[in-house]
Parts: sequence; C-alpha cells; structure tokens
Amino acid sequence: MITGLYVITGGEGELEAKVAAALAGGARMIQYREKHKSVEERIAVAKKLCTLCREHKALFIVNDTPEVAQACGADGVHLGQKDMSLGEARSLLGKDKIIGISARTVELAAKAETDGADYIGVGAMFPTGTKENAVVIGPEGLAEIRKAVKIPIVAIGGISSENARSVLAAGADVLAVVSAVMGDPDPALAAREIVLSFNSLKPFPRGRMLTIAGSDSGGGAGIQADLKVSTLLGSFGMSAITALTAQNTLGVRNIHPAPPEFIQDQIEAVLSDIGADVLKVGMLFSPEIIRIVAENIRKYSLPAVVDPVMIAKGGASLLQDDAVAALRDELLPLAYLITPNLPEAEVLTGMTIKKEADMEKAAFQLHSMGARNILVKGGHLEGDSVDLLLANGKVYRFREQRFDTPHTHGTGCTYSAAIATFLAQGVPLVRAVEKGKIYITEAIRHAPGFGSGHGPVNHFRAAFHSLKLDI
Repeated sequence: MITGLYVITGGEGELEAKVAAALAGGARMIQYREKHKSVEERIAVAKKLCTLCREHKALFIVNDTPEVAQACGADGVHLGQKDMSLGEARSLLGKDKIIGISARTVELAAKAETDGADYIGVGAMFPTGTKENAVVIGPEGLAEIRKAVKIPIVAIGGISSENARSVLAAGADVLAVVSAVMGDPDPALAAREIVLSFNSLKPFPRGRMLTIAGSDSGGGAGIQADLKVSTLLGSFGMSAITALTAQNTLGVRNIHPAPPEFIQDQIEAVLSDIGADVLKVGMLFSPEIIRIVAENIRKYSLPAVVDPVMIAKGGASLLQDDAVAALRDELLPLAYLITPNLPEAEVLTGMTIKKEADMEKAAFQLHSMGARNILVKGGHLEGDSVDLLLANGKVYRFREQRFDTPHTHGTGCTYSAAIATFLAQGVPLVRAVEKGKIYITEAIRHAPGFGSGHGPVNHFRAAFHSLKLDI
C-alpha cells in the first residue's frame, strides 16, 4: 500500500544502518537513490536495502534505473520526466511492479495517471537544500493536482515535522523526505516525528499514549492525571504502573514500588499488541526501573516525553538517591523531550537557576547531555509563569499568567501528559508545548479546591477550554 513516510537515501556513510533506523522509526517506503556508483555496485547495495525493507514489511523503490530495480527484486521504480518512459519501464518490470513518476503540474500529473503510473511525486512543497533549483509549488499546488487525479500523491521537498500537517491537509497520501531523516543524528526518532503527523487525519480517539509512571491514590497526579488528560483531550491512554502511592493533598504516606519484572510485563503487553505513538514517563523511583524504561525506548524507537519526577508537592522523595545518576546517564540521552522544573533541572545539571538566563543555560547543558529537546519550566521564579523550550537549536518562550494558589498538585504530570497527548495526535513539538502550556494554565486557573493541602488542578475545565477554542 502506497502510504506513510517515504524516505529517500542520501548523505554519507552507514547507509544500511540509517535505513534500518528509519524503518524502525516507521518509514513505510524506502527509495534508493544513487547516481555515482556503477550498476553492479548499486545492485549490491540495493539487494541489502531490499532485504531490510522486507524485514519491516515496507516497500522498496529504486530511483531512475529499472534495470537495478529488476536485478535486486525491488517493489518498483521512480522515474523523473527525463528518465525512461513509463511504458518502457512497465514492459521491463511487468504489470505488478510499482512505477512512480515526478509531475509538478496538473497536466503532467493527469498524463502520468492516464499512462498507468501507480503514484505521482509532487514537489517541491517548500524550499529545500537537497535540490537548490527545485521549483516550489507548495501545498496549494499540490491541492490543485489532488483535484485532478485519483492515484496516490507522494509529496516531497522541504517537508519536516513542523510543516507536514499542511501537506497532508492539501491531499498528500505520502510524505517523502531525504535529509530530514537521513541527515539526522537519530534517523529513527526523526522518522517517528514525521510519522506522527499522519495521526492528525485520524478520527478521535486520535493517537495512543502510554504513560509509565506511579499511581496517585488522590487522583491529582501520576497515572490518574495522565489518563484523565489523554482521554479528555481525545486520545487513547494506556498505563504501566511503576509504583503505588498512598497519598492525598497533605502528602505521601507510603510508596510501594512494583517489581521491575512486572513493570516490564505491563510495557511489553501494551506495546506488543496495541502499540503506542508516544511514551510519557513519570515517577520511576529506582535505577532498575529506569533501566527497564530505557531498554524499551530503544527497542521500540518511540518518542518519550520524560518528566523527571523527583519530589512530591508535599516534600516526599519520589526518586531514590542512587536513581538520579541512572536518570541522568541512561534515560536523559534517550528523551525526545525532557520537562524538568527548576529544582529538577538544578539536580540534573548541578547548576543554580535563579533567572531566565539560567534556564536557557540549563537547557543547553541538558541538550549537551543527550536530550533531543528540553522544556525548562519556570514555575518557581517570580512574576509571570515562563517556560523555555530548546528545540532544533532554537529557544522558544511560553509566558502565561501566574496564580497565587496552593492547588497545584500534579501540574508537572498534567503538563507533560498534555504535551505527549498533543504529540500523539500529530501536533508538531513547538505547537504541542504551546497548547500544553495553555492547558495547564487553565487547569490551575479553575482548580476545584479539593482537599486541605496542595489540591489538584481542573483537568476537565482545561480540556473543555482547549477543545472549545480548538487551540
């Protein structure tokens, strides 16, 4: 089936490893593009890539040369307007092979469909460094072609996780990328980021979020908060419980960690059957539990939103002292997004954070320690509530009103769960954090005032506000 993420090879070195990672990250089509090697060399490489695609049940396409596609047993070939004619390629490959052709105008696309193409490659969507002379037709041009043809459209050119939704909304069936995946230090995670954008087209419940965290008997934080957020915002939430806590708004009375092997059983049971789009990681308690979570992130190549829960609102420790090093060394480098508050950021970095400039320094230090994206939450500073996101080398600030209230139990869990939920729904990262910030602000604003201590926030009113405004 011609759908999903289509990765075109490019870049230098470790081609097989990069393609294997892209496939692990959810790529459904791989195109082998190589113009400098001999035919024999291309066939040898193509056979290895074809085998990888078979293992992942993905389609393998060869660019330009039907002879190589035929020799390696590929699923098909992609042709440019100046390559072999579609009819010639069909005669060589047979009627069962896939033949795609580039067509950036309505006329060329209609002709390709009439001639028997199986899909049309349309681009460029946006300016791209891969082809400096590429003509940009944009999503608007793609939409016109979509009206004219019924066969699948593969969109290409400057596509990223940030703009992918606009291309899908214009009518693309497939998103094709080169450097966005092949040029990324982590091709699996880069692929998964773009794959998530396809969830934006699905009906509700949209996206699956697995939370790996502790249980809060008071219902304001932990697993309970995460599942409330996921459900109220329109996703499907699942859980792996790392510890049971006896707690209320006055504090934590007792903690009963789950056996590590049982935590693994929970995670494996969910991911091997239902699957997940995003992991949300909260209270992990011990080094052994942290290592189990890290192993599963690696195994399933899933983006993980890691909320490094260390201290409860009432002051109780939720992370063993010897677990801090494991969190820093083994889990942080695997995090798609880590969301520390200021005390947590200080523990992880060893810094003292007193102002926004310190938050920025901490974010860059956490990035140097391996986290892909970092959200440092400034709730402990004076003035407006300002959070700082470091993503793709850029710093974004999110500022909202601060409320003088004791009812902030579960804010970290709720905020990170909202971000994870929006990501699972195909919302790009910066927008997901923006939406999450608005969500947690409304949840605090409308806190119901339950309990005699640090009461919970209002998950329902915040979701109602978010869905009402369609933010």
